[in-house]
Amino acid sequence: MAIDQVNVEIVAREVIRPSSPTLNHLRKFNLSLLDQLAPVSYEPLVLLYSNFQQQLTGTHESQRLKRSLSETLTRFYPLAGRIQDGASIECNDLGAVFVESRVSCLLSKFLEKPDAEAIRKFIPVETESPEALTGSLVLVQANFFACGGLAIGVCISHKAADPVTFSTFIKAWAAAAFRSVDDISVLPLFNASSLFPPQNLPLTRPAAVELMNDKCVTKRLVFDASKIAALRAKAVSESVTCPTRVEAVTALIWKCAMNASRSNSEHLRYSILSQSVNLRKRMVPPLPENTFGNLVGYFASCATECEIELQSLVGQLRKGLRDFGENYVEKLGEDKAFMAVCESFQEAGSLLQEGNVDFYASTDFCRFPFYGIDFGWGKPTWVTIPTGANKNVATIMDTRDGEGVEAWVTLTEEDMAFFERDRELLAAASLDPSALDLIMPMSSL
Repeated sequence: MAIDQVNVEIVAREVIRPSSPTLNHLRKFNLSLLDQLAPVSYEPLVLLYSNFQQQLTGTHESQRLKRSLSETLTRFYPLAGRIQDGASIECNDLGAVFVESRVSCLLSKFLEKPDAEAIRKFIPVETESPEALTGSLVLVQANFFACGGLAIGVCISHKAADPVTFSTFIKAWAAAAFRSVDDISVLPLFNASSLFPPQNLPLTRPAAVELMNDKCVTKRLVFDASKIAALRAKAVSESVTCPTRVEAVTALIWKCAMNASRSNSEHLRYSILSQSVNLRKRMVPPLPENTFGNLVGYFASCATECEIELQSLVGQLRKGLRDFGENYVEKLGEDKAFMAVCESFQEAGSLLQEGNVDFYASTDFCRFPFYGIDFGWGKPTWVTIPTGANKNVATIMDTRDGEGVEAWVTLTEEDMAFFERDRELLAAASLDPSALDLIMPMSSL
């Protein structure tokens, strides 16, 4: 649905404070080094609920969301504070922002053709806002549709939380709203700064690769389970005998993006794809998933003009992850490993400035339990990650059935013109399909 057809009117805005004041000895929360290196941005999420089970009118749902958010902020008390010096959070209980809006269209009409720009209307702050460093760490926007549907947009500062912590927070919030006995199981652990002590760094992260804001276009791709199975079979090689669905989909998107870029360039260009990895399960011993903060690392995979086939790209993705484990994870306790990370950012930035490399970034949200988030009125009809304005970025996550993959891909206008016509891509994925096709019958939307 085009952005000009989605009218979102803000009707209320307030601050939600923790239900209980933070104790004095907890008033200063030290960030970890990995928090310090995290980008100054917000991580966004939008959960859309139909009125299939009950009419969502606004008043009751807003009160439930606000009450449970207040209770959850008590347990996740750093998220109610403010970053004060780049190395710590002042846990002053200033709270989270809660915005309520009314959406003029029907949820079913919006889901017929979801639009990336329109989706951004459902979140309360721009993802690239500097407020992620200086302002509220959590912002929520409850968007009530005319039909009774609801879209909950949540933004959490990346300086305080990675996707795993984001997921832990959302699960705890929903459990509190639902008065679930399981909410105790998602209590956060606040020990990351003892594992990765903060350093004397600038308030922003070290000079890094910037994905420049050229004039960009974002498209949505949906890969169903059968097409993914065929893609995985095609990607099998001696070095990777059993590609994962994420590897197969990521490699295909990377391949088609490279082909598009090279079609618009007079010269063959070197290509780098950056991906993130959850460090919790890779530590020795592993850390619990509810360890709070940024416990994420980044690894790069490289491709030359000779490595454009799907098999070789999957091999490069697997090699990048393996090298990351061998060269980085094993040295996590050594200060020199962190300096190497900073140097790698500088190195990649230098390559970009020379103009001889295309840099891509892919974020994987598959296997996150977002489709299980129930605030008391059922599970989400559709879940999506709003995209920013940066070029050469892909975000992938599960479809509602847990078997397929949805991807949002942002490229320059010139590259997207080639990308969206790539025959190999279109044979494996549907381009900008209706989200209703992925959802159970919803006659009441």
